[in-house]
Amino acid sequence: MKKILIVGGGIGGMTAAACLLRAGFEVQVFEQAAELGEVGAGIQLSANPMRVLAHLGLVERLAALGVAPTAYQFKMFDTGEVLQEIPLGDGYVDRHGVPYLSVHRADLLDCLIHAVRDLDPKAVRLNAKVVDYWEDGEGVTLAFAEGEEARGDILIGADGIKSLVRARILGETPVHYTGDQSWRILVPAERLAPEMRPDTVNICVGPGKHGVVYPIRPDGPECLLNMVGCVEYETWDDESWTARRPWAEMKADFAGWHDNIQAIIDHADKDQCFRWAMNNRPPVDNWRTARTTLLGDAAHPTLPYMAQGGGMAIEDGAVIARALSQDDDVSEALELYQRNRLERTARIVNESSANRDMFHLASEAALREAFAQRDMNAERTAWLFSYDPMTVELR
Repeated sequence: MKKILIVGGGIGGMTAAACLLRAGFEVQVFEQAAELGEVGAGIQLSANPMRVLAHLGLVERLAALGVAPTAYQFKMFDTGEVLQEIPLGDGYVDRHGVPYLSVHRADLLDCLIHAVRDLDPKAVRLNAKVVDYWEDGEGVTLAFAEGEEARGDILIGADGIKSLVRARILGETPVHYTGDQSWRILVPAERLAPEMRPDTVNICVGPGKHGVVYPIRPDGPECLLNMVGCVEYETWDDESWTARRPWAEMKADFAGWHDNIQAIIDHADKDQCFRWAMNNRPPVDNWRTARTTLLGDAAHPTLPYMAQGGGMAIEDGAVIARALSQDDDVSEALELYQRNRLERTARIVNESSANRDMFHLASEAALREAFAQRDMNAERTAWLFSYDPMTVELR
């Protein structure tokens, strides 16, 4: 039985761990933090990652913790006019077999942690900061800040955009500031009038900026509205998700936007507004060595303009478990995993970047024309939502 070492206890690392444990591998996850947790923000789970979560037996629990939006709507920034819509209700479930959910990232990670610990209570090690690793013909060795070491057959770097494992495999890779910075707030839905509480995913597009709003957690005292607002700024700033900025700056950035956006910003906690720089990292054509590979943001960091960053990490976790089960040769299995993920993840990275330009077109006329020329529902159904990481042929 091969032993798999995973660096990083986030959504991608925990998905991989759960899938690998279910496939019969020995798994050890190393997380440098003292406790497992996610930044307070929402995540959208379309059919492609939901099929993996169904494999792990988590759909019912996530449905109880999250929200099933009725539609995915693209709206004009100032009037709220719906430019295009992707239905997400019963017809979506009939077509794809699983619901579209919006959940709190912390709730998703908690479900994955329980799935891993139910399979192996000792699979996760905290306070484990990896400072180096090396591989040889027989395996991989991790070195920790405390001076200890761990040995396994395969190493998976699931340690995010500032990945130590990525840096060792790829060296320095280009980073380009997109010109955007993203605001993030969570607002209790009860603070807003009922008509201001959307039951849809709203993508509000406008000159030089766009905003994304959707509910997370079920209707009631715990219900939250998640808002991310991407605004063009000339200067690069902090890339940290936890960098606070003045509420007044966010309010000014969205002056003139429609009433729903104004109500959400007005009811945000003034000291809980976060803004970070959006950097673009072009896709690479290799992210592995003989016994080491990457997944999630460590492999293919993406901008959030298709809401697929977390989804790709979940897909990766399922596909790597299948690849390692399909081919007993470690190097061949890692190549099989990579070969089956490179094209899809690159497409998502590139289309996410292209969406940014479309969402920020300079006039209402240009925005209307751009959406009139595309059928977002047909496009996403054809290749994005229809992808099944659990059954797609690996070759």
